[in-house]
Amino acid sequence: MKITFLLHNAYAVGTPLRATLALAAALADRHDVELVSMLRHREVPRCAVDPRVRLVPLVDTRMGSADMAHPLFGEPAVDLPRADRRHHQYSRLVDLRAAEFLRGTDADVLIGTRPGVNAALARFGPRRALRIAQVPLRYDAHGAPLRAELAGPYRALDALVTTTEAQAAIWRSRLPLPGVRVLAMPTVVPPPDAPPPTAAAEGAGPVLAAAGRLVPAERFDLLVEAFSAVCARHPDWRLRIHGEGPERARLRSLIDGLGLAGRAELAGPRSPDGAEFAGAALAASAADSGASGPALVEAMRRGVPVVGTGRPPGPTELIQGGGGGVLVPCDDGRALSGALLELAGDPERRRALGAAALESARRHGPGPVAERYGRLIAELRATRRSRSVHRVLGRARSRALPRRNERT
Repeated sequence: MKITFLLHNAYAVGTPLRATLALAAALADRHDVELVSMLRHREVPRCAVDPRVRLVPLVDTRMGSADMAHPLFGEPAVDLPRADRRHHQYSRLVDLRAAEFLRGTDADVLIGTRPGVNAALARFGPRRALRIAQVPLRYDAHGAPLRAELAGPYRALDALVTTTEAQAAIWRSRLPLPGVRVLAMPTVVPPPDAPPPTAAAEGAGPVLAAAGRLVPAERFDLLVEAFSAVCARHPDWRLRIHGEGPERARLRSLIDGLGLAGRAELAGPRSPDGAEFAGAALAASAADSGASGPALVEAMRRGVPVVGTGRPPGPTELIQGGGGGVLVPCDDGRALSGALLELAGDPERRRALGAAALESARRHGPGPVAERYGRLIAELRATRRSRSVHRVLGRARSRALPRRNERT
């Protein structure tokens, strides 16, 4: 088959992008795979793309490019959802290029990877192709305006894929999509660039590592405060926070105010592949925006035990499915500090959790997930006719409901 992934920007960085590239490479073992990037802002991708996978950019945003001089480049997009937080990066030129590509593609399977491109896929993708939308965010994280914009287009999909079964159930109950298969797929954990040890906690120094944008939603302030309790009992431990963002100055002041200078470090930009977790004894996140932090997935694939907030996406399903760390409630500093203190003082448990983290990451590797996508595609092909009937009947019921309400 020919399988096409639609991405916002394949030239960027981040754990979700690396996961998509790894899945594409695994599928390329058996299929013809291409990546279509809405935007291109640099000469070559920052993350490695398997040479068997074609990369097709639609709009070149590099300074001096012909697309930058196109009259439609300066006009806002109208086809892509206005409530998508990336909408300001799109233009009318992106609208037209995306529609043109989708109408002319010969792909057998089209897979979207975020709301904006999912909407374009649903609207303009050919009906003969299977149209699958990945939904990495929680249902509530989309926001009511975005959900309203997606409700119509999403009814044309063949499948909607969430990160957990709990989220799939929420989508099914709150946004009925007749004829659309709504299901969960495991989060892809890309293999590390270098083979990890049996468990990174073995021989690791007393370092607690964290990574992400220095923004309020990541709650690095809560993590710093929780770490101060660790320092009081284990003064040899160090905290390294990797990332940049507007909260840097405030976090620096908090570290100094708690007397953690020399023990807690703002270590600068994070690496594209999570290399900052190599050598750490423990990784943590206190994020409150629906994550234990995608960065923790990078830690787990290096065999580093994690402490994270118990709300997907992120490593929640990895931990619940096979261990590898401790989950604590969001915005609960006492629970966070308690979990960190317990693991800081228990190297044997850290080693056991590190081994479990590594094994969980292996089970969520690109190969096993690619096999599950293969089974999903076969199922969607086999049920296409029955799902089409279900879709038509669902639309008929939706149209009839207002009339019954009017008579009532």
